[in-house]
Amino acid sequence: MADRPYVLLSCGTSIDGCLDDGSAKRLLLSNEADFDRVDATRAECDAILVGAGTLRADNPRLLVRVQSRREARLADGRPSSPIKVTLTASADLDPAADFFTTGDTEKIVYCSGRTVHVARARLGAVATVVEMGEPVDLRGLLADLFGRGVRRLMVEGGQQIHTQFIGAGLADELHLVVAPFFVGEPTGPRLIGAGRFPRDPARRAVLAEVRQLDDVVLLRYGLSHQFATT
Repeated sequence: MADRPYVLLSCGTSIDGCLDDGSAKRLLLSNEADFDRVDATRAECDAILVGAGTLRADNPRLLVRVQSRREARLADGRPSSPIKVTLTASADLDPAADFFTTGDTEKIVYCSGRTVHVARARLGAVATVVEMGEPVDLRGLLADLFGRGVRRLMVEGGQQIHTQFIGAGLADELHLVVAPFFVGEPTGPRLIGAGRFPRDPARRAVLAEVRQLDDVVLLRYGLSHQFATT
């Protein structure tokens, strides 16, 4: 932890573990009570990261919604919302997306060496573009964010990003919200894709909290030794 932020993964799934179904329309998994919880968690973080696929599919704004939370951040000398972060191999991102055009906070795009020139030409006017290896090196990304003052990073997906962080042992905490229905579609993306993950007893996740939020349930897991000290 000396050279990287504390990493908190946040996601919602159906009972059968799907992040979405196979349709073009985004599946609503959460509710207003959980949206408020997520907003409070965002307000506590220095940066929020989503993958390029999530950015293209959902066009998220990634801003703190509640005015009192924005004001508290400003009073603390921080921008009203956390730094926005994404990573991309292709640089296929729209500079007019809400990620880039909303909020007064910095936007950072980490990209592969193969596409860095494309990314800077396309996004350099709306974001800081940083080359980070081929493929994008997560450890290097975290070290760079740490050097920019990010001490607490919230990762909001999607499947590939969660898989990479957990598989690399770079996730410290997981907030998993379970919605009260099944998806059952083979094309529905899951929380985690194929990968190699530790299964020995010493590496079991620690269930730290179970909280009902109207009709969804929050499961909060510790994934690293660092979790016990936060």
